[in-house]
Amino acid sequence: MVLRARLTLLYSTLMGGILLLFSVGVYGLVTVFLFNQVDQVLTQTSRDILAVTRVDSLGELTLFNLPPLDMGTNVLVQVWDRKQNLQSTSPSISQFKQPLDPTGLKTNKPIFREAYIQGFHMRVLSVPLEVQGRPVGVLQAATSLRVIDSIRQDLLYIMIVAALIAVGLAAAGTWVTVGRTLAPLDDVTDTALAINRADDLSRRIPYNGPEDDEIGNLIRVFNQTLERLENLFTSQQRFLADVSHELRTPLTVIKGNVDLIRRMKTIDEESLTSIDQEANRLTRLVTDLLLLAKADSGKLHLTLKPVSLDTLLLEVFQEMHVLAGGKVKIKITDIDQAQVNGDRDRLKQVLINLIANAIQYTPPDGSVYINLGRVGEQARLIIRDTGPGIPPEDLPHIFERFYRAEKSRTRSKPSSGFGLGLSIAYWIVDQHGGSIEVETKEGQGTTFAIWLPLLGSQPSTNTQNN
Repeated sequence: MVLRARLTLLYSTLMGGILLLFSVGVYGLVTVFLFNQVDQVLTQTSRDILAVTRVDSLGELTLFNLPPLDMGTNVLVQVWDRKQNLQSTSPSISQFKQPLDPTGLKTNKPIFREAYIQGFHMRVLSVPLEVQGRPVGVLQAATSLRVIDSIRQDLLYIMIVAALIAVGLAAAGTWVTVGRTLAPLDDVTDTALAINRADDLSRRIPYNGPEDDEIGNLIRVFNQTLERLENLFTSQQRFLADVSHELRTPLTVIKGNVDLIRRMKTIDEESLTSIDQEANRLTRLVTDLLLLAKADSGKLHLTLKPVSLDTLLLEVFQEMHVLAGGKVKIKITDIDQAQVNGDRDRLKQVLINLIANAIQYTPPDGSVYINLGRVGEQARLIIRDTGPGIPPEDLPHIFERFYRAEKSRTRSKPSSGFGLGLSIAYWIVDQHGGSIEVETKEGQGTTFAIWLPLLGSQPSTNTQNN
């Protein structure tokens, strides 16, 4: 059963239950009201009769004439003595010698009962007659319930018909309303099917209803999911294309050198060196890709221990000084003691990646300036170069994988990076609860600022412990 039919059945059943309870309540109240009216008439009639009833010296009832009764009440009366002899009766039932209610003749207190007299449904009041606590007879007054039965029957019929009409209208209204409400879900289904058939993640679900209801929230989240999937799919395609491109170049070089050695039938040292360099490039590429894959899957954990950034920076400075080879000047302008809770090897990898990038893109005789200081509860490490800078249109993308601002920061060597270093650095810093800021001016250089929480400050929720 479809959701629309289930909701219609649910609402119709609920409406029917409510109407049933309401009808039972109304029927009961009307019945009580009508019976109260009848009981009041019978009670008043019995009082009028008791007012003219006498007891003689022998304790026998004396009732010469019944009092005049209101003809509209249609009350039948019988007076029985203590020996259950009929002493007086209404003229209309003078031939009826049986008690109106045989059970009532034995009562010791006034009671109301329903009885069928010659096929007529009657309401009977039996009142015991006593003198000084001694029973002397019973008075019975009765009236027909034909009108009340007719009213109750008509009321029951009206309520059944009204309930059926109300449930039918509720079912029809619910069917239409739910259909209109759930119509956007059909659009969701059609869009999903169209995406599956055409592999077109650019499609979105149109919705003209209120955005803050359940359907609006569902469609908004679904569209956001489609947008995210589209971005991931596009990124994956670009990623595969970039990996293929990066692999093609070293493999081509290796294959060319191997073919050259085969033709020359002699080992060429220059060819071996070239093969070794390209193999090293492939190794670095695979290592970086595995690192990012582990990071994406959550399997790359950090071993957090107290790390002295100043000591780590001096260590990296010595290694990068050798890498610069005197072509680029590396200077530490200021250094302060700073301890953080982090993974020493990963933080060293961040420093090496950023300083190596600065050296790579700084022209000969240029300079790279490094600064380490404390700002509040954070350590700030600044790496500034005097290179060509990064164009504004490339700046938002520099932490994306395989992205390089080729127009201005051109790689000078075939062994340059793959555009993964900044992505890895960004992930490591983020997992330490820190951030990376970039400032650049074309032709004047680029400045990277790394912010990390000092040891003892508020820990980050992003950090993963081993």
